[in-house]
Amino acid sequence: MAGIVVVGAQWGDEGKGKLVDVFAEKADMVVRYQGGANAGHTLVVNGVKTVLHLVPSGILRQDTQCVIASGVVIDVFSIRDEIKKLRATGYLENAKQLMISDTAAIILPYHKALDAAREASLSKDAKIGTTGKGIGPAYEDRASRRAVLFGDIFDQQTLRTKIELALREKNFILENYYKAPTFNIDDIMKSLAEVAEDLAPYRCRDTSLVVGKQLKAGKRVLFEGAQGTMLDILHGTYPFVTSSSTLASNACASAGIGPTNIQKVIGVFKAYTTRVGGGPFPTELNDEVGAKIQADGHEFGATTGRPRRCGWLDLVALKYAIRINGITNLAMMKLDVLTGHDRIGVCTAYKVNGELVTELPTSPYELEKVEPVIEWIPGWKEDLTKVKTLSDLPRPTTNYIDYLGSQLGTPIDVISVGPGREQTLWVKPLFNN
Repeated sequence: MAGIVVVGAQWGDEGKGKLVDVFAEKADMVVRYQGGANAGHTLVVNGVKTVLHLVPSGILRQDTQCVIASGVVIDVFSIRDEIKKLRATGYLENAKQLMISDTAAIILPYHKALDAAREASLSKDAKIGTTGKGIGPAYEDRASRRAVLFGDIFDQQTLRTKIELALREKNFILENYYKAPTFNIDDIMKSLAEVAEDLAPYRCRDTSLVVGKQLKAGKRVLFEGAQGTMLDILHGTYPFVTSSSTLASNACASAGIGPTNIQKVIGVFKAYTTRVGGGPFPTELNDEVGAKIQADGHEFGATTGRPRRCGWLDLVALKYAIRINGITNLAMMKLDVLTGHDRIGVCTAYKVNGELVTELPTSPYELEKVEPVIEWIPGWKEDLTKVKTLSDLPRPTTNYIDYLGSQLGTPIDVISVGPGREQTLWVKPLFNN
């Protein structure tokens, strides 16, 4: 048994997609366990970029089985288009490589309309920074026991009954509260009938059973999260969070397996910090240094294209992520982006009203007011993107890595020095054999 969870240890966009693609070379299965098309996992293979929003990042490995678990909310139109693009480029030739859970909730046009209308109605300071993909409203339907499930699109009678019920409420709110256009059930039913035909080959009635059998057989199963720890609905910087649990523990709940199946939790973090949308960001750099990191790191959202806010690495937040996820091993991404800085900042603590604090405040409003305590590490000028082994790294770079390892108390086993598969340095192998 080798169940391994790959979780974002910051505010998302850490590079989980690349890492899962690299790990998938030796994995039998990759399971996407939460979120929706608000994710943007970027993979670069032989210089060609592939952006995945819903399909698991193991899909470029033809021998790796990919599963979308029950905890994901699926935009059926988006995933149909994603599958078509993959097939057009020579991937997913065998439909059996991808399984979509019958019990995953789906996102429909009215979810997106509600998402956009709500965000538009908020003041600038109150905006969450939603992607507008309908994720929140779809999870709301799940919690209120009104969700349309993926399996429902193959049963016209059940589907119509559920959508009729949903539209009574959604259309009323859209028309009377937001003064927005409403939706016609026949139009939705027609479009879903078309998409159901396209997605039928990927339907799986019980993904929990499939995943459980793989684990019982001793297969290597990766669980791929979306977004990051600090965006978790319960333990993130609420309300500036996503609508699902992004933590490693949710991999078990979503996939329908027990926690004893998990052998390792890999926490993925950038060598610096980024955030998209509103909310507190203690180490944010609103200056030329932040602009340089943003430009060098190509820090623009793969889903929305929005510029990411950039800042120094925040060890207070990272240690929090390690604790609440039970992270056993770390992977540091985009180390190459820090080339060219005379010195590199690392936040080791906060000051709150003059008092030194080393634990993350639970209130985002308190976090907004903290002053980061920055330790300075000498930088380096060398290009890291051509480095093939750890011994080839410049001394200041290895000093930075060693400093972080000593501060975090958790081994950094993987280091990325570029977007390509080959730009990955291994301190220790992921699997024991």
